[in-house]
Amino acid sequence: MKVALVHDWLTGMRGGERCLEAFLSIYPDADIHTLIHVPGSTSARIDERVRGTSWLQMLPKAGTIHRLLLPLYPSAARSLRLSGYDLVISLSHAAAKNVAVPEGTRHICYCFTPMRYIWDQADQYFGPARLGLWPIIKGLRSWDVRGAAGVTDFVAISRFIAARIRCYYQRSSSIVYPPVNTSWIAPAEEGSCGEAFLYAGALVPYKRPDLIVEAANRLKLPLWVVGGGPMEAALRKQAGPTVVVRGRCSDEELAEYYRRCRALILPGVEDFGMMPVECMAAGRPVIGRRFGGTADTIQVDEGRSTGLLIRGNRHTLTVDDIVESLTRFMLNEEHFSVKACREQAARFSPEVFLQSWSSVAAG
Repeated sequence: MKVALVHDWLTGMRGGERCLEAFLSIYPDADIHTLIHVPGSTSARIDERVRGTSWLQMLPKAGTIHRLLLPLYPSAARSLRLSGYDLVISLSHAAAKNVAVPEGTRHICYCFTPMRYIWDQADQYFGPARLGLWPIIKGLRSWDVRGAAGVTDFVAISRFIAARIRCYYQRSSSIVYPPVNTSWIAPAEEGSCGEAFLYAGALVPYKRPDLIVEAANRLKLPLWVVGGGPMEAALRKQAGPTVVVRGRCSDEELAEYYRRCRALILPGVEDFGMMPVECMAAGRPVIGRRFGGTADTIQVDEGRSTGLLIRGNRHTLTVDDIVESLTRFMLNEEHFSVKACREQAARFSPEVFLQSWSSVAAG
């Protein structure tokens, strides 16, 4: 069977690209097509399978300005040539699912999310300029819905994304959780005590690391902030005596932070979130939002909990919500076990992904 894998763009090695590598494990001879490819930005395995790019590839610095090229996505997606394939699999958070697939060819979309730029986060991406851009956004929404109608089967990465697919495209979807490789993470010893709470990830406004820092200041709790982004300087100024902003770190250092933390706390709404799974693989619990993918990854069953979910409104998370969650966690900290966390993390292993995907593809 001749298979095409279509990815939005290949400009860095993030969660979506790790999923693409997992698909290459399933379909090692598949051809990769993408709007923009920056050789060397992902992995040699991905680079050697790229067979087609859109005309955006010819634009100067396309790999660094791709998000500014939003109005050009429809034309770019149409320019990808996908004839001669028995199966097309698009890995999409933007335009990949909107490619033109020959009639009679099965097209499965592994959907990371409907395009946030034009749907629920247009305000965050464009700010006040959204009003002037509204005709373009409206046109792109119509194009996106038409593209979704051409997908044979939708597969979502979480229940949260399945709900978004229903909302914007009126389509049902299967759910296959992304594969999370945790072989590089050593577990903590059962019964060991963590040293500090941990925030790990991009230091950007919508992930709300400022709320965690303020809550740690208020409760005088040790907190490590790991990651980089535009908020780093402001968070360093905000940090009280118990908060340490570490900045960017290597995978080896991150694995050590996971192992030594009391809990990972993530106040952002995640589409899925690989970091909670990684932290649980280290045997440590996770405090996450009850909205988004963390509701799938964190187990909150009595007796087998691997963390807890932050209460509060989805759109108006407050410092008080974080303080309440941290206080509730500390009252129940002794009930979280390394064994339960690691067993939960194993539910999202590459092996489980392979089994789940094989069942969906066979259908």
